[in-house]
Amino acid sequence: MSEQSAPSPSPAAELSSDPTGPLPQEIARALKRDPAGLVAAIIQQHDTHEVLMLGWMDDEALHRTMTSGRVTFYSRSRQEYWRKGDTSGHVQFVKSVALDCDGDALLIRVDQIGAACHTGTRTCFDGRDLSVVTGHRD
Repeated sequence: MSEQSAPSPSPAAELSSDPTGPLPQEIARALKRDPAGLVAAIIQQHDTHEVLMLGWMDDEALHRTMTSGRVTFYSRSRQEYWRKGDTSGHVQFVKSVALDCDGDALLIRVDQIGAACHTGTRTCFDGRDLSVVTGHRD
């Protein structure tokens, strides 16, 4: 279910602050990517704070997300870019992007239209609770 494809990512090299090009140097330097060059992107509804889903981004997907107003991911299984909602209509409009303290995760706050999960549920976590022992403050 590809939503937007493009060439496979290449290693980030010679990054600049060109708004039509790759990520600004300070952002690119702060990212701690996995061996495939990807960073986890947690997607959260901006007003309710629901955690909607987790996707993966490389530098190009993050650049597209930060400069287009729509969320773009990099599919690890299909090895292509896809913009959320292009085929499903379940669009994610970007409200903010934050990098965590370690640089290895992004928090993308969005206005989600329709289901966030490919299964049709509002979030990728709906109805998927695991049985746990809960902790309590003393």
